[in-house]
Amino acid sequence: MQIHVYDTYVKAKDGHTMHFDVFTSIKDDKKAVEYAKQWLTSIGENEAVVTSKECSFCHSQGAPDHVVDEINKSGFYIYKMEGCQ
Repeated sequence: MQIHVYDTYVKAKDGHTMHFDVFTSIKDDKKAVEYAKQWLTSIGENEAVVTSKECSFCHSQGAPDHVVDEINKSGFYIYKMEGCQ
């Protein structure tokens, strides 16, 4: 499966920066922002500002099976990097 990667940086409640990627099966900037907000809400960061400025398309690539499985189940996969819970 070809996935689309949205590079995302947001400020957490305590002021630190969270850096993560949103992986999706369709290249849709608005959906990627929605998925980022959904995930942030699930970890208690629902106040974080996420727009296409903070969550922007980066590139497309292949994906391993566990990522494809999660995208098929939820519509997206979050790849956590710096400052994520």
